[in-house]
Amino acid sequence: MFRLLGLLGGLSVASDMGTGAPLEESLKRSVVATRLAWTAGCGREEMSDVVYTSLLQHLGCTAASHEAAQVWGDDVASTRLAFLTDFGSREDLVRTWVPGLAEATGVSKARALGTTIAHGKKFEALGPVATCEVARDAARRLGLPASVQASLFHTLAMWNGRGYPDTSGDDIPLASRIMHVASTAVMFHLHAGPTAALSEVRRRAGTYLDPSLVDLFLCQGHEVLESIEDADPYDVVLDSEPDPARYVDDEQLETVARVFGDLVDLKTPWLHGHSAAVGDLSAKAATCLRLDEQVRSVRLAGYLHDIGRIGVSSRIWDKPGPLTRSEHDQARLHVYYSEQILSRVPGLDAVAKLAGQHHERCDGSGYHRGLTGGLLSMPSRVVATAAAFRGLVEERPYRRGLPLNEAAARLHAHAKAGRLDGDAVAAVLEAAGQHERVRRSRPAHLTERQVEVLRLMAAGLSNRDIAQRLVISRRTAEHHVQDVYLKIGVSTRAGAALFAMEHGLLGEHG
Repeated sequence: MFRLLGLLGGLSVASDMGTGAPLEESLKRSVVATRLAWTAGCGREEMSDVVYTSLLQHLGCTAASHEAAQVWGDDVASTRLAFLTDFGSREDLVRTWVPGLAEATGVSKARALGTTIAHGKKFEALGPVATCEVARDAARRLGLPASVQASLFHTLAMWNGRGYPDTSGDDIPLASRIMHVASTAVMFHLHAGPTAALSEVRRRAGTYLDPSLVDLFLCQGHEVLESIEDADPYDVVLDSEPDPARYVDDEQLETVARVFGDLVDLKTPWLHGHSAAVGDLSAKAATCLRLDEQVRSVRLAGYLHDIGRIGVSSRIWDKPGPLTRSEHDQARLHVYYSEQILSRVPGLDAVAKLAGQHHERCDGSGYHRGLTGGLLSMPSRVVATAAAFRGLVEERPYRRGLPLNEAAARLHAHAKAGRLDGDAVAAVLEAAGQHERVRRSRPAHLTERQVEVLRLMAAGLSNRDIAQRLVISRRTAEHHVQDVYLKIGVSTRAGAALFAMEHGLLGEHG
């Protein structure tokens, strides 16, 4: 049995990386939020909601990564800057957002401002909706209560009603309002120190923040902010969860891992379903090799092997041409990040090691450590081979996916050259051949045509592109899109993609 909060506390480092925050910002935010909730007189259930809501504030941070990278040039940097900027203040826009974006993306301030003027409103209408939908639906899949799901759906709400969703004041869940105060305080404390944090909390009262909660916080703000540096925030967060603590069994642990894998795959449409496919294929191959005691670790490592991608801009994963040397170095970092994130989760040491070796090769030509075969276990070789196979059969922005027979030939060539393990290659190909073409019932009463449309929506195609791909009129495509959104209960591409991944609707190679 694993304690759910322990898992999420360790994995919260991923959302820190995905939003460009210092590591453990999520944990420290949760500490401050629970102390504020205690001061506000919250009961046991409200306290529990605050713990999980504040820890998982950025659960949906990858929802609009693809679009943010296209518009701003760097989704990680622009997300961080967006939280640091008060867009209701023209002075703050010019002082914080524009120079920060220019520096992060290597463009002039004039160009950064021009891009903001040209695309800011359109992105503002898309990004928050996707972020909130994904956070809510991911929380549901994690087994968190409806109250936490609702609080995370309001993660971008504002006290004055100018955020998303369209609600204001006391209609915003209390856990969300407490999280907003704690988030502002911790973010600016880590960015510029306690004085700046208190000043920013005070300045945002009545606009972004609940003024009564701001008053409560300001009475103890200095002490609370200083104390978060004195203890391990992970341990403090665990201690703050009211009884009874939530636990997950082995099956639920796999669900948690798959959810986080799916969230990372939202970084770009080219990766949708990749992590789940690697996890399932790795587990089947491990079974073929009779690695019975390692099957679960192999599956978990497959689901989570790419979690470090979250810390690398989607601009890298979306690039249609060859990467520059600098971009290549950034891409390689994702393996190190994966291992770093997973090593923070108690009980997942073996999984962290496997994930950190999924790009190693038996001849020492891999990364990030350049290990040779004698240092690579068979489970490690299986995960690496499964990830390599899925990378060959899936489409990427710079090439089409290979047919299964060509991908198999590539793996055999790698085994012959000593890069991949021959037994692992044989097991992965055997497992890949076990794909059962069984007609399954469709979730949400989707028709076969609607599933086709959903896949194209998830891939980011416009209504016009969907119409051309399916040889139907644009109006018919629009009707299909709206029907799909209505049936699955979301309204954004990211929400549709997460639904498709959850239900395994992305097809043989997706």
